[in-house]
Amino acid sequence: MIRVLIADDQSLVRAGFTALLDARDDIEVVGEASDGTGAVDLARKLRPDVILMDIRMPGLDGLEATRQIAGDPELASVRIVIAPRSGSTSTSRRPAVWRERLSGERHRARRPRDGGPGSGAR
Repeated sequence: MIRVLIADDQSLVRAGFTALLDARDDIEVVGEASDGTGAVDLARKLRPDVILMDIRMPGLDGLEATRQIAGDPELASVRIVIAPRSGSTSTSRRPAVWRERLSGERHRARRPRDGGPGSGAR
């Protein structure tokens, strides 16, 4: 089971992703944050496997929230997927970007982590 935290300031985006991801048997949305501060707090509290992080959010933005989470040794195993809002990746493209990247996380989550065949360990 992949535990996901969604961080986006748009409630419709969070609700849409929660509905899509909760429909999957192998993914569980464990929390939602509307800003970077909430994302950092929930990451520390909930210890998700993956965070879907928007870049532009009020207060603490997604980039700084990512820096704080990545800099916390307790959260070293958390993977953060960032979907930017500039250029060709507008709000309407964000779901496709996140879906592609989360698909890769599902693949990685199925691999053995013990260094055996298929684990990617060298």
